[in-house]
Amino acid sequence: MILTPTFIILISIVFILVWLFVRTIDKRKWLTLLVSLALTPIAYFYVFYPILNIFSSYHHEKRFNAKAWEDKPELRFEMMHTIVKDSIFIGKTKDEVQPLLGKAEWYGWDDSLKANSPEKWNYNLGFKPGALNNMQECIELQFKNNKVAALKTYQLEKTFE
Repeated sequence: MILTPTFIILISIVFILVWLFVRTIDKRKWLTLLVSLALTPIAYFYVFYPILNIFSSYHHEKRFNAKAWEDKPELRFEMMHTIVKDSIFIGKTKDEVQPLLGKAEWYGWDDSLKANSPEKWNYNLGFKPGALNNMQECIELQFKNNKVAALKTYQLEKTFE
């Protein structure tokens, strides 16, 4: 286990809460200390940490990998940050992008054409983990003169039946 400042702060908070709870049961300090020391890891790892993971939107971030993009489409959101931040597709042609991302899953709407445009490639990135998350992450690559000119990320609301 790696002891980070965040972990130490959180485990200290849990210890204080457990200490205060145990003090309501028994006022003997030595007994309260022993019970609090024993219950703090249990309370942290089996109560506090799972609840924190359910309601936080933290997720792992990975560098773009074409094989992982193809094999696990539900985890593409992990690569979204590096795709957008590093702009790894800006300036690439359609012939360079297609082997890495595959064919466009759908074309984006173009108001000037009043139709879906083959110059706007869209890909589903999956769902970020978290409780009650019904927003599907997507990315759109916009081409100009056969080269990627812009990237746009957006969310679609997914309704479950």
